[in-house]
Amino acid sequence: MTQAEATSRTGKRVLLAKPRGYCAGVDRAVQTVEEALKLYGAPIYVRKQIVHNKHVVRTLEAKGAIFVEENEEVPEGATVIFSAHGVAPEVYEQAKARSLKAIDATCPLVTKVHQEAKRFAAEDYDILLIGHEGHEEVIGTSGEAPEHIQLVDGPEDADKITVRDPNKVVWLSQTTLSVDETLETVARLKKRLPMLQSPPSDDICYATSNRQHVVKEIAPDCDVVIVVGSRNSSNSVRLVEVALDAGARAGHLVDFADEIDDAWLAEARTVGLTSGASVPDELVQEVLAHLAARGFTDVEEVVTANERLTFSLPQELKRDMKAAAAARG
Repeated sequence: MTQAEATSRTGKRVLLAKPRGYCAGVDRAVQTVEEALKLYGAPIYVRKQIVHNKHVVRTLEAKGAIFVEENEEVPEGATVIFSAHGVAPEVYEQAKARSLKAIDATCPLVTKVHQEAKRFAAEDYDILLIGHEGHEEVIGTSGEAPEHIQLVDGPEDADKITVRDPNKVVWLSQTTLSVDETLETVARLKKRLPMLQSPPSDDICYATSNRQHVVKEIAPDCDVVIVVGSRNSSNSVRLVEVALDAGARAGHLVDFADEIDDAWLAEARTVGLTSGASVPDELVQEVLAHLAARGFTDVEEVVTANERLTFSLPQELKRDMKAAAAARG
């Protein structure tokens, strides 16, 4: 029996979202750890999860990466890599005090938000940072200007904000938020603060926006949307929310194919499939195989954007790689 015949019998299909999976910042961060292991040898210490994905962390651990929560856990003089989510200035100072060789794998789009925070703080603005309390990216950005930054965790927080001068206030945001919820939060803030300024360019990163956009396209046609991603991945969690808001009858977040409950598929004819920005595509392929084994053999890729952006490796790592290559002749 051909695939077409199988599909016509089952009437089951998968709408596969594109873009999905790795963004440029995640790709750079993972490569940073891999290249550091090759160059310096194991172990390489990484402060926090390099990206928020179980599979990626386990794979790098198997290669010799050791993940720690704080610099104090890293032996003096060792190499430490800071995660893609960014860190506060005090973390660099702690690393320096312990004579650590620090390599900064912060996503350049997160660094952009840090620079904006520093600039507006230098101009004595009140900064309203839209984001999720406790998220590593929010902690890092807030650390750039703690005296000037207030966290706004969703639209309901907008009414609690107080500022020194309503004419000198700006909003910034975590890069991995729901685009729609962020706009709703900004609208609520502007009702109270009509002179609220926006960041010079959009803080929500292109990858987050693109992945949410394609999910909005497929969700209305889906009985269930499956998002591959970890629960501590903000952008992955948001994709489930976006799918449900856009009309999917159900939505689920899984790390691996074996977490899919057959009950989710029992009455389904169309399954939407995507993955968060820190998810390697091999995990998506495993889900496709899992679905195919249950009759979902017709796969239609829905493409709304083609991403070509890449980021170069951190300067300190590139410098050492170049020196090592020169020494080898």
